[in-house]
Amino acid sequence: MLIIRYESGSATHVGVAEDDGTVRRLGVPTLGLLLERPVDEIRAFVTQQWPVEDGPVRPLPPVDGRTEVWASGVTYVRSREARREESQVADVYSLVYEADRPELFFKSAAWRVVGDGEPIGVRPDSTVDVPEPELALVLNAHAETVGYTVCDDVSSRSIEGENPLYLPQAKVYAGACAVGPGIRPAWELPDPAALGITLSIRRGAGVVFTGETSTSLLHRPLDELVEHLFRCAHFPEGAVLSTGTGLVPGLDFTLAEGDEVEIGIEGIGTLTNPVTAALPASFAWLAGR
Repeated sequence: MLIIRYESGSATHVGVAEDDGTVRRLGVPTLGLLLERPVDEIRAFVTQQWPVEDGPVRPLPPVDGRTEVWASGVTYVRSREARREESQVADVYSLVYEADRPELFFKSAAWRVVGDGEPIGVRPDSTVDVPEPELALVLNAHAETVGYTVCDDVSSRSIEGENPLYLPQAKVYAGACAVGPGIRPAWELPDPAALGITLSIRRGAGVVFTGETSTSLLHRPLDELVEHLFRCAHFPEGAVLSTGTGLVPGLDFTLAEGDEVEIGIEGIGTLTNPVTAALPASFAWLAGR
């Protein structure tokens, strides 16, 4: 099953999507309220026989309320190499790769996140923009892993490469965070340490980039990233923690408007997003849903 958010009629609901496509509506108004609970309570709650949704549904990103999206950097060898290639101060990336403390950064408030099928953005003031396919942990308020989802940590390589202090501008902007399609519960995916991750970028009738990696190449244990995130912060409705990327196209590649990005993670699902310009007016609709 996948734990999902969806729209039916004019209302937003939380539910579970069974492997046969059946959607069941859970008796909780938001995912954030679900993530207040311990993981054992969440499992007991979502595995009840909830009523089947009898109308068409439109999927929404599986994050809401006061849940925040955070991300990890330089957790794969490929990520370290890519940051060194682009940066004017490459040594900082080698240092953080080997350091005890990981790189963690705020990525998005829940209301700014886009979901499966919705557009991601590339900054008009950037020259090199890429998707970053990542396994994301869905964590409850008790720092327990409730499940896993797919995150696209869309990034400007050219802006971060100018100066590491520009990281927020390279990472946090309209359409820079996509999450979905849903949350695979941790009890259905007990070992996330060797999941295949694929990336495909289509442009017109062709494919301009493909790649694959595995979470087995992660340099840091997942529980170490979680411990650092929760060390001095409280997340009353949990957090989504994206764990870094092992797939980065070369500096000769950049996303373009009209591209379509598809990210798949074994055992979790596929996240697909068209690309548009990250103009405020293009993403103003996010504030109203």
